[in-house]
Amino acid sequence: MTEDNDPISTLAKLIKDFRFAMLTTVGDDGKLVAHPLTIQETEFDGDLWFLVSKSASFVEHLERSDVAGVSLSSNDSWVSLAGTAGLVDDRAKVHELWNPMVEAWFTNGPDDPGVGVLKFTPESAEYWDSPGGIVASAVSFVKAKITGEPYDGKSAKVEL
Repeated sequence: MTEDNDPISTLAKLIKDFRFAMLTTVGDDGKLVAHPLTIQETEFDGDLWFLVSKSASFVEHLERSDVAGVSLSSNDSWVSLAGTAGLVDDRAKVHELWNPMVEAWFTNGPDDPGVGVLKFTPESAEYWDSPGGIVASAVSFVKAKITGEPYDGKSAKVEL
């Protein structure tokens, strides 16, 4: 569990530990649809960046409505972000974010015109962080059940 009392700093520390995210968009039928993506920057500076296929269905969704959500989950922390997203026309950013892992999805390299940069800008966030990982979480859960005291975790709502 992070010990920082500033919710925005805590949020940034939590996000840097995640590798994968679920981007939620509004589909063609008005229903919410989630899509797995890999976060490309490890330092959260207010935006999240993803390398994506420009022909992905969620890109079409975002062209109609840029409203989006991003969910992140691990064994001991969870983050939910609400904001907007869209493609950014920036070949230099594609090269900046490019890494060997991305080549599994984009075999033609960073100059492939089908590769795009998706920028997600959060407006608000919620996070839940449990103490010390899975073992400590289990101990805290048992303690809460025995003592009747609430589960020992940290959560906050943050406006960005």
